[in-house]
Amino acid sequence: MARYHIETYGCTSNRGESAAIERRLRDAGHRKVEGATEADVAILNTCTVVEKTERNMLRRAAELSEETADLYVTGCMAIAQSEAFREAGVDGEVLHWDEVPEAVTNGECPTTTPDAEPVLDGVVGILPIARGCMSDCSYCITKHATGKIDSPPIEANVEKARALLHAGATEIRVTGQDTGVYGWEEGERKLPELLSRICALEGEFRVRVGMANPKGVHGIREDLVRVFADNEELYDFLHAPVQSGSNDVLGEMRRQHQVGEYVEVVETFDSVLEYWTLSTDFIVGFPTETDRDHAQSMALLRETRPEKVNVTRFSKRPGTDAADLKGLGGTIKKERSKEMSELKSEVVGAAYEGMVGERREDILVVEEGTGDSVKCRDSAYRQIIVQDAGEYGIEPGDFIDCEVTGQNTVYAFGEPV
Repeated sequence: MARYHIETYGCTSNRGESAAIERRLRDAGHRKVEGATEADVAILNTCTVVEKTERNMLRRAAELSEETADLYVTGCMAIAQSEAFREAGVDGEVLHWDEVPEAVTNGECPTTTPDAEPVLDGVVGILPIARGCMSDCSYCITKHATGKIDSPPIEANVEKARALLHAGATEIRVTGQDTGVYGWEEGERKLPELLSRICALEGEFRVRVGMANPKGVHGIREDLVRVFADNEELYDFLHAPVQSGSNDVLGEMRRQHQVGEYVEVVETFDSVLEYWTLSTDFIVGFPTETDRDHAQSMALLRETRPEKVNVTRFSKRPGTDAADLKGLGGTIKKERSKEMSELKSEVVGAAYEGMVGERREDILVVEEGTGDSVKCRDSAYRQIIVQDAGEYGIEPGDFIDCEVTGQNTVYAFGEPV
C-alpha cells in the first residue's frame, strides 16, 4: 500500500472531492503522511480562480514533482487547463478526482476489508464480489493483507446487486482484487455467469466490471466477450493491467501472463465488439527493466492503443521481494515515465478526438461535475461531460441521448438531443 500526501486548494467543492479521495484511499489500505518527501505519491487538488492562482498551482505542482516519486494533479485547473501543466514541464499526471484512487496503486490490486459489503454512493452501487487473488506478484504488498481468492456464491452476489438496484443504484461497479478469477478456488470460472445473472435483473441500469488480470481473462475471454456482446447493461469496458511489454520483466514481477496472452485478449474483444474501451496499467522503472524492456512497453502501448492508461513509477513496498532488488535511479524512472505519459496522452486523446461528431450515445448521468455540469458514461464507459445540466433538467441517475461535440484528451463533451 502507498504512502500519500494530499494538498487541496480552492472552494468547499474541492475539499469535498479531496475528502472522497482520502476515504477511498484509506479504505484501500493506503496511508497518509504529512510531507511530500515522505510519500510515494503526491496529490494536488487545484484551483483556477485568477491568473495568480494558476501560477501558484503550476509552481506548486513543479515542486511536488521533485519531492515525490509520483504526482497526480486534479481539481478545477486540471479539468479546465490540463495542457498548462504539460506546457510548464510538470512531471505529473492530470486526472479527474474520481480517477485518483485507482491510480495510486503502484500496480497493486485494490484492497477490500474482510467484511466488505455493497455500498451505495449516489447512484453508483459498489459490489465487491470476492476477496483476494490468485497471484503472487513480487512487488505487491496487498496479497499479505488479502490472501488467496475467496468467492461467495453467485446467488449471494446477485442478491446484493438486486438490493443495490432497489436502493436506487443505476450503475453497479463489480469490484475485487481480480474479478477475472472469481470462483477459481473451486476450480470454476464463474465471472461470465455472474455477470449474465446480474444483467438479467429488472430495471434500467449499467454494470462496470472492475480490474481483471490478463491471465484470468485469457482463459475465459471468448465466453466473457460474448456476455458483453449479449447484454447492453454491461459497459463494453475491460481493465486488464499488463504492467510491462517485456516478458522478461513480467517474469521478474511474477505476473502470471505473458505479453502474447494480453494481446490475444485484446484481439478477441476487438473481433467481437465494434466499440469498446481497453484500460490497462504500466509500471515504469521496475528494478530489472532495461532500455530494451521499456521500448517494448512503449511498442505495446502503440500496438494495442488502450483508451485508458495508468502509468505508475515503481516504488518499493516493505516486505515484498522486489524491495530487495537494486533499484533504478530516480532520473531514469522520471524520464521513462514522462515518455510513456506523453505517448499515453497522444493515444487517449486520439480516441476521444475520434468520437467528436461521429457518435450519438445513450449515456448514463453518474454524478455532478464542476459548476452546472454532470459526468456521464457512454456504452464503453468513456466519460462525457454535459454542461448546463440545469437548463436541460438532467441529474444523476438519468439516461439521456447526446451527441459528442468536443473533447479534452481524457474526456468528451456532449449535448443532449
